[in-house]
Amino acid sequence: MSNFKDAQNKAHPNKSNTLMSALICILILNVSIQIWLLYTGLNNALGNNKEIALPAFLASLVLFLIGFFWLYFLPMGYRKK
Repeated sequence: MSNFKDAQNKAHPNKSNTLMSALICILILNVSIQIWLLYTGLNNALGNNKEIALPAFLASLVLFLIGFFWLYFLPMGYRKK
C-alpha cells in the first residue's frame, strides 16, 4: 500500500508545481502573521503592557509548529534511479 509521499513523488509535474506554490503561499502567510505578532508583542511590552506578550508568543509558537509540520507535504523532487 502506498502512502501520501509515494503518490506525491509519482504525480505529474504540474500537480507538484501547484502543490508547491500553494504550500509556499501558506508558509509566507504564516511568517507574515508571525512578524505581525512579534511587532505587536514588542510594541506592547515596551509600552509596559505585558499582558499581550505571552498570548502573542503562544500564537507564534503554534504557527511555527504548523509551518514546521507543513513542510512534510513538500514534494521531494524527482530522483534519478
